[in-house]
Amino acid sequence: MFPRWPRYVHSLLLPAALLLVTGLQLGCYFETNDDLAIIQLIRGVTAAGPVGDLHLYLHGLSSLLAFLCQTWPAVPWYGVLLFGLLYGATALAFAIIDRLLRGRVPTWKITLLLVLFYGTLWLEHALWFNYLRVPVLLAGCGLLYAAQRHGQRWAQVVGLGAFVVAWLIRPSAADVALLVALPGVWWLSGRRAMPLAAGALAWALVAGLSVALLRLPTEAAYRRLDVLKSNLNDYQLYQLRPQSAADSLGLELAANWMLADSTLVNEALFTRATKTDVPFFRQHVAPLKLRATILLLIRDYFPALLAMATLLAWVLAHPDLRRRWEFWLALAAWAVLLLGLGVVLKLPPRLALPLLDLVVLSALIFVLRDQIESERRAVRALVLVLGIAALPYAVKTGHRRQMLRAEQHRGLQLLREMRRRTYPAAVVVTDVLELAYKAQSPWRRPRLGSNVLFMSVTGWYTADPSQAQLRKHLTGTTDVVLALQSLARRRAAVKWYLTPTTAYLLNKQLALRTAPAEPQWRLVTRERVGSSYTSVPRLYVMALQTVKYR
Repeated sequence: MFPRWPRYVHSLLLPAALLLVTGLQLGCYFETNDDLAIIQLIRGVTAAGPVGDLHLYLHGLSSLLAFLCQTWPAVPWYGVLLFGLLYGATALAFAIIDRLLRGRVPTWKITLLLVLFYGTLWLEHALWFNYLRVPVLLAGCGLLYAAQRHGQRWAQVVGLGAFVVAWLIRPSAADVALLVALPGVWWLSGRRAMPLAAGALAWALVAGLSVALLRLPTEAAYRRLDVLKSNLNDYQLYQLRPQSAADSLGLELAANWMLADSTLVNEALFTRATKTDVPFFRQHVAPLKLRATILLLIRDYFPALLAMATLLAWVLAHPDLRRRWEFWLALAAWAVLLLGLGVVLKLPPRLALPLLDLVVLSALIFVLRDQIESERRAVRALVLVLGIAALPYAVKTGHRRQMLRAEQHRGLQLLREMRRRTYPAAVVVTDVLELAYKAQSPWRRPRLGSNVLFMSVTGWYTADPSQAQLRKHLTGTTDVVLALQSLARRRAAVKWYLTPTTAYLLNKQLALRTAPAEPQWRLVTRERVGSSYTSVPRLYVMALQTVKYR
């Protein structure tokens, strides 16, 4: 027997210590602008009031966050909630590995493996944070944890509870995690895992159907439009076939994430002006996406691939493991899922690494669950490989941290400049938030000015029902063009802070929606504002011109 210390050291204290060290030494940065955009909606900074229903994600949790942000606005509740859940997923993963090895290998070697596992396969989740990472890790690790303790009722409650919370955050992420974790669940408890898997699947089906049926018509339209714009911008599934100038402008607006004008950007536009050309996609788009996916996995996640190669070599070296056909079936399914997501949809870092973590964890379960006499050699090999990968990965992480800090600094500079230039406006019409939000910290709220409403004209949330309510609140109309014209008449209270590209597209929008005989509204430059961004933000004013805009 090997000397051991209490289980909570590995499963509770070590995850907390590693996450804390990551935050203090490396910092935390948003991978995309999505998280801060959600925060500002929940806080009512870019909406008429705190938004308690985001319709697509954070089901129920957004209402809780909106209440907490109203009650105690100084606390970064979004970061507290999601980092708390990230800690929970980390603790579950560590508990799974600890239980696999406890009493079979020296305790110090388990600790070393956990530290290397975190440093090479997990650290990015805390450093380069995105809300999508949490539900994948939480759902997958929760199910594996419950399957490993199939005879303990409380563990089943924890596992299913983790899956439910993950599903509420992002349903599709929890569903994908369920698929990836199923082999590991089977290897841990076999047919005894059937109730656990059936419970998770039942929740996904019933909850998904309930959410779909309870959506209001405006919410359902928003959901459909969100899928269509993702097919265009994120997945490159469409070829463009505009039938008119309005179609061309609508597609241009959608490509630049300007989704508010429902007369131009709507479901009919995508039906009429886009086409899914399967032969073209297969011949021209899919090979490029496949190449990009493979390069991403090799360049950014070589520690995970090396860990899988080590475990695969271990399986090949042991005849009893090599003959287990279910491992090869699972390996093929994982490869098809990862590459299929990258080719057909998208496999960004915030999805790639969480899925790889679940794959490595499941493969580790397969190798170690029955090999009682050879755990030490298997762990020694895995520690050696991860230790070798740790050095180049540390260099890569250090470089990423430098890039993120620089991007964060540029974003804060841009927000400070906007605040200075637009003070003391009550309303700011802008597209700068999308530029500045990426790489900001979950723990520090950007200072945008008190008692100021920001009407963003770009971003995925411009199609959110809350934005129509904001326009109604400010101008009495939900129509985006009429709202902009109404805001233009309030010169003292409204400031415009836009990049030239967005101003150009808004002018095209205004020109198309105005009759030829009527005076034309257009945005004209008031002054240029210095910035390190390529598209230099400018202070604009909307003017009424009597000449026809061409």
